[in-house]
Amino acid sequence: MNILVTGGAGFIASHVVDKLVAAGGSGTTGHHVAVLDNLTSGKRANVNQQAIFHHIDIRDPAVEDILASFGAEVVIHHAAQTEVSRSAANPALDADINIIGSINLLEACRRRGVRKVIYASSAAVYGTPQCLPIDETHVVAPLSGYGISKHTVEHYLAVYNSLYGLEYTVLRYANAYGIRQDPRVEGGVVSIFIDRLLQGKSCSIQGDGLQTRDFVYVTDIAEANVLALEACNGDTLNIGTGKAVSVRELYDTMAGMFSEVRPVEYVAARTGDIHDSCFDSHLARERLGWAPQVSLAEGLQLTVDYYRSRLI
Repeated sequence: MNILVTGGAGFIASHVVDKLVAAGGSGTTGHHVAVLDNLTSGKRANVNQQAIFHHIDIRDPAVEDILASFGAEVVIHHAAQTEVSRSAANPALDADINIIGSINLLEACRRRGVRKVIYASSAAVYGTPQCLPIDETHVVAPLSGYGISKHTVEHYLAVYNSLYGLEYTVLRYANAYGIRQDPRVEGGVVSIFIDRLLQGKSCSIQGDGLQTRDFVYVTDIAEANVLALEACNGDTLNIGTGKAVSVRELYDTMAGMFSEVRPVEYVAARTGDIHDSCFDSHLARERLGWAPQVSLAEGLQLTVDYYRSRLI
């Protein structure tokens, strides 16, 4: 199968590419993978050597030419502006990349006969939880321009399916973590803690540290994308572990992996942050056959070991 991955040099999507290449094997009937990425936040070194790489922005009209020449059958769409703070500082840019860029991609898919789009959405679409765990019937009330832009594209996917028969699956991710997450770009709390701990610096916890999140390891997210290639047309699925972990518990687990740790610092809670989040992912289990395989303790150890090895 010819599969094109947007944002494939980034944290999550590069793992998706790795899974696709491995799933395809070396035979002529396996998956052939192409990557589109403008390298704003992604890294060329993240791209699997067996994938074709195109240095291009999803807003570029030439995306259609790449789809055509590659003969893309499925597009896995991860390219996006992902920083909530940046969406607040420059909402027009956020919308231009995440909405207009996605429309440009969908138009190219429509015109070039792409069968299906798998779309990376986010827990940010839900806003403040009215109940926990959050399932897919929960009210959608995003608190940021980023959340609005991610949800808007979900509506476009439904319209393109209705009007043109373009199949789609929406995967809403909980808090992703794992190797290749850049603490200076994606800013996930796990990568930030690891970066500070490896440098022998103290870590800061915003608020009281009792706020909770659902942390899902990146290779588990990648597997959900692979499973969606042939399943769940028209479905929107939560991808999370169903386990709420406090930031303080997360920090204590990670600190236990280091011999010397400076005392943690508590700072003011960040304005606008929700306090608790946890996903109900039973639909992904039932319809996609997906379940998380990597425990938090295992995933944290894999991530710490990876970054520690890079310092040696």
